[in-house]
Amino acid sequence: MQKLEAIGQLTGGVAHDFNNLLTVIRSSAELLRRPSLPEAKRERYLDAIAETADRAAKLTAQLLAFARRQTLKPTTFDVGARIASVADMLGAIVGGRIRLTVEPCLAPCFVEADASQFETALVNMAVNARDAMDGDGDLVIRAYEAASLPALRGQGAHEGAFVAVSITDTGSGMSPRVLDQIFEPFFTTKDVGKGTGLGLSQVFGFAKQSGGDVDVESLEGEGSTFTLYLPQVDAAAETEAADAVETAADEHGAILIVEDNAEVGDFARQLLQDLGYETCLVANGQRAIAVLEERGDAFDYVFTDVVMPGISGLELAKRIRSRWPGLPVVLTSGYSQVLADDAHHGFPVLQKPYAIGELGRMLRSARRAS
Repeated sequence: MQKLEAIGQLTGGVAHDFNNLLTVIRSSAELLRRPSLPEAKRERYLDAIAETADRAAKLTAQLLAFARRQTLKPTTFDVGARIASVADMLGAIVGGRIRLTVEPCLAPCFVEADASQFETALVNMAVNARDAMDGDGDLVIRAYEAASLPALRGQGAHEGAFVAVSITDTGSGMSPRVLDQIFEPFFTTKDVGKGTGLGLSQVFGFAKQSGGDVDVESLEGEGSTFTLYLPQVDAAAETEAADAVETAADEHGAILIVEDNAEVGDFARQLLQDLGYETCLVANGQRAIAVLEERGDAFDYVFTDVVMPGISGLELAKRIRSRWPGLPVVLTSGYSQVLADDAHHGFPVLQKPYAIGELGRMLRSARRAS
């Protein structure tokens, strides 16, 4: 019954939020059809569509994070240094009435995880703490080495080196009932309009997908402590040089587009043609290989969806790397279990929905790396 209730809560939350977003998009699109619409209002409605699409993309990203199906981009970084780099931002988010204290690791504490998702998890936990304190109190962020991952939610403890990041607040605390549901998506104790109930579910999904977990200790009236555990690794052998400053240049070259959805494929082709590329669109991996066998030298890039019938985009990319090693391949996906399970596949991934500028930058980056 609890699982069914959680599923109902999830589907109801998704439907509610997406219906709100679609209302803005649909209404704005209808108003844009009016021939006598003033230019100022036209710009306002266009901005509303773009901003709402971004919010929808963020919502799906949070859902994928909870489900542990997001595509992570793991890198090796020092947790203490990363926390220090975002401390000012966290201070601005929680507000001036909250006294923020950061206690970094005494020694470098390296993990291999998606740095962007790590920072998002910090923000989500900090925002949750801020709301629990009603904007006034003490917030302590502490990073330290842990000899094991404790037993959590019925799972046994795991021996091994972990890096722990704890966030302690002096807020209202939580009851045992709330603690049991705290990581469920769309579960929230906040007033309507003050929270989606997806922030802590993102923390949970990110931790689990990264090989760690998250713990919470709380008593009503005495505050709460959230502790994020991530497996500790050795420091990176070498630090990658910063990306070279990208110089402005006209887009050029020929691209083989592989997309089984006809509408998405046609739209991608139009985008790339508008950027200045020559394009060829095929509907599956088998056809892509056949085209490359016939005239592989005619293409400068391959841009392929991941989830397709027959040969997946990732398998296609691996075959291309083996057969045509100098041909850059860029993957694109809105969701893929394959990519979620294999974060070290070695190919650049452009997440759907993507903007035209992101597409151009990804292709140029792939070309430089080939």
